[in-house]
Amino acid sequence: MTQLILFNIFNGLVIGAFYALMALGLSLIINLTNVINFAHGEFLALGGYIAFTLDPYLGFWWALIVSPFITALIGLLVERVLIRPLYNRDPLYSLLLTFGLAYVLQDSIRFIWGAQGLPLQTPAVLNSPLSPTLFFLTGYRVFMVALVAAAVTVLFYVLKKTRVGMRIRAGTLDLEMVSALGVDVRILRNLNFGLGIFFAGLAGVLAAGMLGLTPTIGEALIMPSFVAVIVGGLGSLVGTLFGGLVIGVAAGVVTVFYPSASEASIYVIMAIVLLFRPYGLFGEKGGTKL
Repeated sequence: MTQLILFNIFNGLVIGAFYALMALGLSLIINLTNVINFAHGEFLALGGYIAFTLDPYLGFWWALIVSPFITALIGLLVERVLIRPLYNRDPLYSLLLTFGLAYVLQDSIRFIWGAQGLPLQTPAVLNSPLSPTLFFLTGYRVFMVALVAAAVTVLFYVLKKTRVGMRIRAGTLDLEMVSALGVDVRILRNLNFGLGIFFAGLAGVLAAGMLGLTPTIGEALIMPSFVAVIVGGLGSLVGTLFGGLVIGVAAGVVTVFYPSASEASIYVIMAIVLLFRPYGLFGEKGGTKL
């Protein structure tokens, strides 16, 4: 029983890391552009499929590095061509656009790579358990958690210490003031959107290595990622990270006792948080922070 609980806690931590990685990208985009990107899950799938295509030529490690950047470039193009013209309109327009874009990307993936599931081969050195007793601690799972932690650390460093990051943080508070100070907010929004999509692409490669690839892989991860943003607090990246990990681990623990309620537990947590703190665990009333 103890091993079963530990297995599900660690599995929940891994899934929570996916949620957090996805949710951080969502939160970045929402905070600066006010765009609720319903296509975020399909960008995750796209990142995984691009890695699958590159793997025979570059190998897993280079595919892991290159694929998120290619996905981010596609995100930059989407923002420039489709989303930018809608910034001065009702937010409903961008919401409906990304909702439709999600289906376009999903059908494009199905057309290019087929509807059947595809495996992304991971290096053999990562597939073995680290311990005979803790059989669920495979090298790949530990690697995923470590890589997510490293990616989050780099993100926070960029936002806190670099000029672009500080402009993004300032823009979430008052974009008009940032523009008045001479910053080209069009470029800032574009880079921020690409950064958010980069995290979706990275999550896609990592998820593909563990779950395999299907055209609908993003659908299973997008809604919990939104929940992570809500639980953590809109505008707080620390809260988003915490929210993703909390709902992942909570779902893992619930699976031990009530497997059929594991998914529902995520939304129960969201309901409880909204009941007592409508602005999220780390959010602030009437304010935005990164």
